[in-house]
Amino acid sequence: MSELLRIENLSAGYGEAVVLHDVAFALSEGQTLALLGRNGTGKTTLINTLAGATRQHGGSITLGGQALHKLAPHQRAAAGIGWVPQERNIFKSLTVHENLTAVERQGKWNPQRVYEMFPRLAERKSNLGTQLSGGEQQMLAVGRALVLNPKLLLLDEPLEGLAPIIVEELLRAIRRITQDEGLAAIIVEQHPQAILAISDEAVVLDHGTIVHTDSAAALRTQPQVLDRLLGVAR
Repeated sequence: MSELLRIENLSAGYGEAVVLHDVAFALSEGQTLALLGRNGTGKTTLINTLAGATRQHGGSITLGGQALHKLAPHQRAAAGIGWVPQERNIFKSLTVHENLTAVERQGKWNPQRVYEMFPRLAERKSNLGTQLSGGEQQMLAVGRALVLNPKLLLLDEPLEGLAPIIVEELLRAIRRITQDEGLAAIIVEQHPQAILAISDEAVVLDHGTIVHTDSAAALRTQPQVLDRLLGVAR
């Protein structure tokens, strides 16, 4: 597989505060990376930095050979970044269908394919964003990122605060998007076993630096390592 993303010596944060220090890793096309760590270790900051929502103090980010760190957030979206932030950031005053068509770019992912993957959204396509449940808003946030037809999907805690039945539905969708459709993804999640099961590689952050890298399959079978790094063995 060809290399898709390369991060080298990355330092970034908010204003003068540096949160990430000398972060470096690479991701191949079609691979899924589980980005793990305790709360406050820099996971969201790394996702936000890839999307262009932080201040970068040093290093470089390259996506498909293009220098991403030199681009504004909207240019990164055009270059192939699909971002689902923790806040979801859907357009709550627009309908489900308008949310999707407002950002749609030409490619294999379109609103109809999103509706096929998330039948709940098809049933609510005329509903405003304010009329959706939290789980439905998360599905819409994922769908809106997909219709950008990105090269890399960034998911920041997509399962947070959702009912178990919705978690299972979203996990099936993420598995389809990454494993069946072959879209590369970086996923931040507080439930390591759930995400490691559908990921290829794993990176663990602590105090803004990478402290552990391994295949997702290997890390999943090492509960003692998970417990030491994350304080959770399951």
